[in-house]
Amino acid sequence: MSFFRFEIFHRSSRSRARVGRIHTPHGVIDTPNFVAVGTNGTLKALDNRMVDSIGLQLMFCNTYHLLLQPGVDVVRRAGGLHKFMNRQMPIITDSGGFQVFSLAYGSVASELKSCGAKKQDGHVLKINEDGVLFRSYRDGSKVLLTPESSVLAQKALGADIIIPFDELPPYHIDAEKLKASLDRTHRWEKRSLDEHLKNPQNQAMYAVIHGGVDPELRKASCDCLTQHPFDGFAIGGSVGKTKAEMVSMLQSTLPCLPEDKPNHLLGIGDLESLKQCVPIGIDTFDSSYPTRAARHGLLLTQEGGLKVSKAEHANCFGPIEHGCTCWTCQHFTLAYLHHLFKANELTAYSLASVHNLHFMVALMQSYREAILEDRM
Repeated sequence: MSFFRFEIFHRSSRSRARVGRIHTPHGVIDTPNFVAVGTNGTLKALDNRMVDSIGLQLMFCNTYHLLLQPGVDVVRRAGGLHKFMNRQMPIITDSGGFQVFSLAYGSVASELKSCGAKKQDGHVLKINEDGVLFRSYRDGSKVLLTPESSVLAQKALGADIIIPFDELPPYHIDAEKLKASLDRTHRWEKRSLDEHLKNPQNQAMYAVIHGGVDPELRKASCDCLTQHPFDGFAIGGSVGKTKAEMVSMLQSTLPCLPEDKPNHLLGIGDLESLKQCVPIGIDTFDSSYPTRAARHGLLLTQEGGLKVSKAEHANCFGPIEHGCTCWTCQHFTLAYLHHLFKANELTAYSLASVHNLHFMVALMQSYREAILEDRM
């Protein structure tokens, strides 16, 4: 299709890593690339024109949160998410399923700690073949999210890449229930695709590969979903409780996906995971890690994380990192950021987030260069 296409420029001779480019109506996305998460239509502490200027080519926005506030009708009347939030570059939205099922089972971290599916009473009322009925965390009203309503919400938002509705089972789930969940997810994704194709609206849709850490179920998910005309493939669900488990799962899953379509790893984007997963062949990653780290005063540098609140930085009158070309390093000192964090000034979050996002953009550029030169 003319409004969305993926091209590969180079495949590394040392790994499955590849350099490519995703073309969308709002610009190109060089791959591999990092995708920052702007839950409510913004990256916390930053305006979207600043984000564009950093060169962050793709932003992830959450349908679940935007559905509840301000509501998709408001965004539609504003002319779509790009105009509403004043972003010029590509956007991807999720289906809302991740947030809904997180309400049902708790966060992945808490679920792993409790070693079982810990239901949060009162939020999720019903899960059946139709979809999920839940209460809004904002006003307690009942909301039914189905494959069709999720897609229609994403149509109203108008993102360049959208995601079909899927079920996120907990890590600790028996094999029979995992298989049942996978089968229902496949039916939901097909219904999502059918709804999407009624009015493509210059949007691409990525299928979501599930199956937990079971290699056979992951392969079965690939076999099922690659039969349908999805534009790309995201890898979701539980990816393991350790990086080794995640890497093993990805190594067995990626060869089952078509090489001529882009892939995306959902919810993973810490530095160590990027380093390990780019050589496996992942094209894009999304995570709130860099901006969350920034708000906690952890600055990303070539030498590792720098904790800005440490007393040793109070008299450092140079930039966060010498050689860094970000707005923060070009105009402010580490000592000033140290002061802002100690004084609990909100500007600290903005300046730290600018630096960390710039670091991620530069890091992914360095990975692309390494792949082109067959060093990765």
